[in-house]
Amino acid sequence: MDDESLVQLFERGEVPPGGFHHGDHVRVAWWYLKQDSILLALARFRTALQRFAAGKGRPERYHETITIAYMLLIAERLAGARDLSWPEFAARNPDLLQWQPSILARFYADEVLASAKAREVFVLPEVGVRHPGVVD
Repeated sequence: MDDESLVQLFERGEVPPGGFHHGDHVRVAWWYLKQDSILLALARFRTALQRFAAGKGRPERYHETITIAYMLLIAERLAGARDLSWPEFAARNPDLLQWQPSILARFYADEVLASAKAREVFVLPEVGVRHPGVVD
């Protein structure tokens, strides 16, 4: 499925054949960031993701910290690589596509991401904290 088709399905709240998994979320976020500045892309993706979760009857699944943290990581990786196709970007950034353990484990303790606060508002990463079991 091409990038625009996946984004259109997502924005309509439809699930592509095979489901809508973590890698699909990353791909849609990447597409938004290729189209717009970080602030516009984040606003568009955040709104669409909240609508998608609510449309599935699961608005509580939306997580503010995870959404913003991934958008920032993707934006950082896009610097100097905006001309890459999705397969090229994905091949260069496999750590963004791995859900468990998540790249966010480098920046957040599990209990922080599991908190109601992190779900509702963006929580800054814990700078300089090394989490058990995380290899850099």
